[in-house]
Amino acid sequence: MKHSIAIFASGSGSNAEKIINHFRKSNSAEIKLIISNKNDAFVIERARNLQVPYVVFSRKSDFSGDVLFKLLLDNNIDLIVLAGFLWLLPANLIEKFPSRIINIHPALLPRYGGKGMYGARVHQAVSESGDTESGITIHYVNEHYDEGDIIFQASCSIRAGENPESIAHKVHQLEYEYYPKVIEEVLNKFQSNL
Repeated sequence: MKHSIAIFASGSGSNAEKIINHFRKSNSAEIKLIISNKNDAFVIERARNLQVPYVVFSRKSDFSGDVLFKLLLDNNIDLIVLAGFLWLLPANLIEKFPSRIINIHPALLPRYGGKGMYGARVHQAVSESGDTESGITIHYVNEHYDEGDIIFQASCSIRAGENPESIAHKVHQLEYEYYPKVIEEVLNKFQSNL
């Protein structure tokens, strides 16, 4: 059975594109929908170019109500994948999709997580900390930023005080390599639990 995935993204969509291309070569799932909270996010351009339907929620009131849930049901969505999505998901959505929403964070949680810790801000904090390691964390989503159960982590070596742009490049490589594979593993667990 082919699963249906919705990707939520707020930014450039580079991870979304990697995920879409991965599943175009796989029989396990298809990307049915991209959802964004920014109508000028480059992920929308990627969705157009890749011919993936997309929806933009410009107001949190629409996003947190029944409109979003109905959209996901109408598209038979099995799994929600966050790929640089900056809004906290509404509690009712998390309840309706238990253990079926995953996120990727550009650091080794529990460090450098929480509200306001995303993208360049994370890499800046890692650089300033003097850490010699960074990485990615893929985790289930709960009602708090970056606190859901961890599914997978991968790390990379960095120099103490390495510049944030260089750290970001290394972390992006990990994201591109592992996120599509881990999504597929999560879907395989769904299949074995049917």
